[in-house]
Amino acid sequence: MDCLFLPADCAAELSADTQLYWQPANGTGAALSWAECASELAGRSLALVLPMAVASACAVKLPTVKARWLRQALPYAVEELLADEVEQLHLGLGEPLEDGRHLLLAVRRSLLQGWLAQLAAQGLQVTAIYVDADLLPHDGTQVLLHGEHGLLGGAGELRLAFKRVDWDNLAAGLIEPPQLIEESCPWPLLAAGQAWAINLAQGEFAVQQGSGNWRVWRSVAALAGLWLVLQLGFDLGQSWYLQRQGDSYAAASQALYKELFPADTRIVNLKAQFAEHLNAGAVSNQGSFFGLLNQATSALGEAPQLTVQQLDFSQERGDLALQLQATDFASLEQLRQRLQQAGLQVQLGSASREAQGVSARMIIGGGV
Repeated sequence: MDCLFLPADCAAELSADTQLYWQPANGTGAALSWAECASELAGRSLALVLPMAVASACAVKLPTVKARWLRQALPYAVEELLADEVEQLHLGLGEPLEDGRHLLLAVRRSLLQGWLAQLAAQGLQVTAIYVDADLLPHDGTQVLLHGEHGLLGGAGELRLAFKRVDWDNLAAGLIEPPQLIEESCPWPLLAAGQAWAINLAQGEFAVQQGSGNWRVWRSVAALAGLWLVLQLGFDLGQSWYLQRQGDSYAAASQALYKELFPADTRIVNLKAQFAEHLNAGAVSNQGSFFGLLNQATSALGEAPQLTVQQLDFSQERGDLALQLQATDFASLEQLRQRLQQAGLQVQLGSASREAQGVSARMIIGGGV
């Protein structure tokens, strides 16, 4: 399928100055202005490729394997892993990783809706949605360097966009050396990744087809009309839409809870009761928890440039997960080495560069 790549610094509203890249399924691609897209690509079936800069990636263990309940379980499973409110995010669920966790991509729902609405208004047919870093080959850890930019992806859970000047610091924090790819024209390589990448056209954004004609998402079509005709009423319309989504999530979550815990006939506080079941048995494992916490605290005391944003303990796996904020990737790697020298198993998970520094998830102990 032809791919239409949004630029790394793409704004919420596409303008005449916005430069996109079109990579056809066969042949040579071309850089197109927003105005040229309407005339050159009208009527084509396109895969929209979002920049990793607007997305988040993580791997999550879901409490059910039943396909019909996976999407309903997602909000509860990921709300502690993502910085934004989960109700504001569209979640794209991938296939299970080797350890049984699912790879997940998240993008702000209103941002994606806005882009799709503008493309639909120009007569462009978007039938699939991908994230550029997830299009890298799923064979070991992959790094693509292109101009001043870089992408990190591959078979694991790491998905990251970074500046080329930061590559040396990033490389120092990787546990295994990646396969390094330098391309002056990376679009054909990325377009080939549609076979294995997560297609975000799921749930409310799933493409509906029938009678030989394509139909895009009902919510997006409604939003496209508001975008063009009632721009000033956009905020009100979005609030109404999110309220309906919240009611839908609440109903689906109650159904999921009743299936997972049929013995609970009375639901008073769904979130609290769900958390109580997930944390059941944690008291019997307090010794392991405080032992790991004590060792982690000692190592962190030697690294004042690191701060802990979130802490999670898994009684089932016997591990401690820390969401860390650091000044650079080297600080994270030094902490990992100190913990390993103390005899602990350590895994440095997905990392991302933010305005305040570097954010990463580190798992200590258990079956890392």
